[in-house]
Amino acid sequence: MQQVATQLEELSLAERAYRAIRDRLVMLEIRPGAPINEEQLGQSLGVGRTPVREALKRLQYERLITTYPRRGTFATEVNITDLAHISEVRQELEPLAAAQAARRATATDRADLTALRRELETARTPGRDSGELMHLDLQVHRAIYTATHNPYLEDTLVRHDNLATRIWCLFVDRLADMAGHVEEHGPLIEAIVAGDADTAARLARSHVAGFEQAIREAI
Repeated sequence: MQQVATQLEELSLAERAYRAIRDRLVMLEIRPGAPINEEQLGQSLGVGRTPVREALKRLQYERLITTYPRRGTFATEVNITDLAHISEVRQELEPLAAAQAARRATATDRADLTALRRELETARTPGRDSGELMHLDLQVHRAIYTATHNPYLEDTLVRHDNLATRIWCLFVDRLADMAGHVEEHGPLIEAIVAGDADTAARLARSHVAGFEQAIREAI
């Protein structure tokens, strides 16, 4: 029993480490190309090396870190040429996710999305920085993916949205209307909460296309 309890604790710590390191990489708090130090990460998160190593295995699979023989582990570079490939996947799967969320969202999902809809109304509040807006954007996307109740679709889209967000973070200072991009989620959430799958899919597709266009204009 003690061994099982220890394994469960390690799993929980590994999940906590994974989420924390993942979001640091996504938000470029760990800069592209920066070396990954297991000991420092463990100390900053208050966990041992084993959970950090388990987290890093997942992050390598998700293309957020890369390991080179005899050199070590590094945050992956942000390559703008990846934008077209990422957008190609998202153009197909984001509308599917939005439609499925509209069909399958539970009462709890709809309540969570409605709360996020209210928070979107503060996007243009003076003093709200780009980091806060990007965190809100991630929250909205992840809530929609969760509401699909399809773990395979959710996992795929979380990974691609993470990669897209890294590109966004790289060019955030050049984007003309970041708050407007985040506010676009409002009508999408309303369609999902209302159960309007067709409208949700259309708005999701338009949102992805608009994101790609905004990045290309900022380059």
